[in-house]
This record gives sequence, C-alpha cells and structure tokens, in this order.
Amino acid sequence: MKRLLVCLLLLLPALAVAKDWKVNATTSTLGFSGSYQGDPFHGTFKHFDARIRFDPADLATAAFDVTVDLASVDTQSAERDQTLAGSDFFDSANTPKAHFVSTRFEKDAAGNILAHGTLSLHGIDKPVTLKVNFTPQGNAAQLTVTASLKRLDWALGTGEDWVDISPLIEVSSRLELAAP
Repeated sequence: MKRLLVCLLLLLPALAVAKDWKVNATTSTLGFSGSYQGDPFHGTFKHFDARIRFDPADLATAAFDVTVDLASVDTQSAERDQTLAGSDFFDSANTPKAHFVSTRFEKDAAGNILAHGTLSLHGIDKPVTLKVNFTPQGNAAQLTVTASLKRLDWALGTGEDWVDISPLIEVSSRLELAAP
C-alpha cells in the first residue's frame, strides 16, 4: 500500500494540466509601438479575444489563441488610425482580423518562456515567437507578452510613401487573467 501511494505521488506532476484562464478585457491591453520619421508612436487594439491555457509548470499543454479586430486600432491620431486601417496596411475592410495561434512553448537557455506560433495578418501567415512572462496572484494572474515583428513580412506599408516607418514594430500585451 505504501509503495502504491509513493508511485501515485510520483505520477502527479505528469498529470498536471495547464489552466484555462478568463481574460479581463476591461483591464487588459494589446499594444504596439514604432516610429515615423524618427518620432515614436504607440497604439492599442481596443477589441480582441484571447483564449489562454497556461501553466509555466506544464508548457506541453499550454495554448494561446488570440483574435484581434484590426479596425479597433487606436494610436490617439484619427488620421494615423485611418491610414493603418486602409489598404496599404491592415486593409481591415478586406482582412478585418489578425489571428495568432500557438504551436508550442519552450524555455530558452536563459529560462525565458517562449511561445511559438503563427500570426495571420493582412492575408499572410508567418511564424512568430513571443516572449512570455506569467505572474500568478492566487486565482488571478498577469500575462505579459512581447515580440518584435518585421512589418514588411506581412506586406504592411510596402510602398515608397512608407519608408519613414520603422521596419520593426514592437508588440506588447498585458493580460489580466482570472480563473473561470
């Protein structure tokens, strides 16, 4: 009997399953930053849906599935928002959503958690790696994610008029999570 109990206790870590989290849309943000003619700009997407399954102790069953309403872009400049929603960038009339789906998670040599997946944006699917930081707080947690994206990989602003926009766009999100 004692031996059976010890075997069961040893199996418990193998039975761990990542937790499903509910995202608080009111307090969570999904943002980006870049520069135009050397001046920095920042923006957020006001509407997005994120399904998060995550436990840093069980990366094998972790999953991110995030859909972004591109027309909800907000850079605090109506002119810039209209330009980003237009055909030279997001083309939100024809491709209204961006979608990221994770394919695997890992820890790198420095101990950082990385989420690998595919970002579908502007009709183009490309692999993306996100750096993940997870801070549990009882039945809640904060999930921060960062990445550097090459905007031309998704044919965003490819014309000569857009060479003054930084080629790298920094993406950052802070999701406030609650246990369902």
